[in-house]
Amino acid sequence: MNYFSSRNKNLNLSFKDIFFKGLSEDGGLFLPHSIPQLSDSITKNFQNYNFQEMSYEIFKLFIGDSFNSDDLKKIIDKAYSQFRNSNIVDVKKIDHISYVQLHHGPTLAFKDIAMQVLGGMYEFLLKDNNKKINLVTATSGDTGAAAIDAIKGKKNINIFVLHPHNKISSVQRQLMTTYDANNVFNIAIKGSFDDCQKIVKDMFVDQDFAKKINMSGVNSINWARIIAQIVYYFFIYYKFSDCQRPIVVSVPTGNFGDIYAGYVAKKMGLNIKELIVATNQNNILQRCIISGEYKPSKVVQSISPSMDIQVASNFERILFYLCDENSEELRTLMNDLKNIGYFKLSNKQLENLKDHFSASSCNEDETLSIIKYIYNKFNYLIDPHTATGAKPLLNDKYKKESCFCFETAHPTKFPEAILKAINQKPQFPKNFKTIENKNEHFSILDNEIDQVKEFIIEKAQA
Repeated sequence: MNYFSSRNKNLNLSFKDIFFKGLSEDGGLFLPHSIPQLSDSITKNFQNYNFQEMSYEIFKLFIGDSFNSDDLKKIIDKAYSQFRNSNIVDVKKIDHISYVQLHHGPTLAFKDIAMQVLGGMYEFLLKDNNKKINLVTATSGDTGAAAIDAIKGKKNINIFVLHPHNKISSVQRQLMTTYDANNVFNIAIKGSFDDCQKIVKDMFVDQDFAKKINMSGVNSINWARIIAQIVYYFFIYYKFSDCQRPIVVSVPTGNFGDIYAGYVAKKMGLNIKELIVATNQNNILQRCIISGEYKPSKVVQSISPSMDIQVASNFERILFYLCDENSEELRTLMNDLKNIGYFKLSNKQLENLKDHFSASSCNEDETLSIIKYIYNKFNYLIDPHTATGAKPLLNDKYKKESCFCFETAHPTKFPEAILKAINQKPQFPKNFKTIENKNEHFSILDNEIDQVKEFIIEKAQA
């Protein structure tokens, strides 16, 4: 399996190449030259597979000869050895909605499922390498902690995580900043997540800088993240549905990575009827799916901070297909976004987008109301992001459908919001290592790329 850039279809790179690069030098996102189709001979055993076995079958379709079978199996098994639930991904069915628990990993969020595998891959590929690699990533709340947990203490790797200062929950921050490892560096940027993300993207495009620090990335723009996320779409279908009818999946999303994985799963042959893009009041994705206009506005801080995003990086991947796989047409849209601040889909492109996705948005009051409703009626507590995903599925029209709502984070990560919703704070899950009263380690920097570069160079060379 080889890969190209969304902005240059002529590239032909291996999985290993794109794994280390993260983002293409032209600013585009990597895509496979073809999306593999899952044959009956592969899927016939899926109902009997555990999560690790299914992960192996799907990963090997995308990675070529970058890993042999034994090494890949070892990486996957080790990645999921510290999850609190033996299923890795579990489901709680309430009425007609199955809540997909993606938060059983070490940092209580769905990002762990992909990040633990990526950490193992980096460790394996760098084991005989004397040159240090520097991972630089931006986080809207959950990616950072998951990446740090996966990379902490690993040989030949530093990780730099940019998060928006005072714009994520206290627990989200503490889960990142309480690690005491000499290869971990937390940077709080005086700005929004979009500001953090732009700094990271601009550093990738700056080839002199990227080569100087041997830069790589673990954001959802890294294709390996997408592969890992594809797995649990297949897992819930074959383990938690009757496999007799298509499923409807509602996905809380900000950067469009998790739901894009659903699109790929559908292209691979999974029986998905509808993918619902669930947003909070930072609803640029919903607005685009309704009107065809992609026009970022000012980020509004919310109780679902991982979705406080106006520039969804992975949306470029779906745009490539909406442009009939025409890189030049895709570049025109991205240049419009950069130069005039928005782009407009054609009628055909919009129609195609609506063929694959519907969308919903949820304001603050609705989010709190849904958390309270589900807790009071079913004694089940969900986090604010999951509440945005639940909103559309609570509509009567879905009562006879096979519905799944991604539960992207554990409610304990958002104590302030939960307290406001149900008048009590959530409890950490059993066997979770407490972060309370631990010292935090992070640096506060201005929203200035040169300042961030100087910081990274200093720490990377130390």
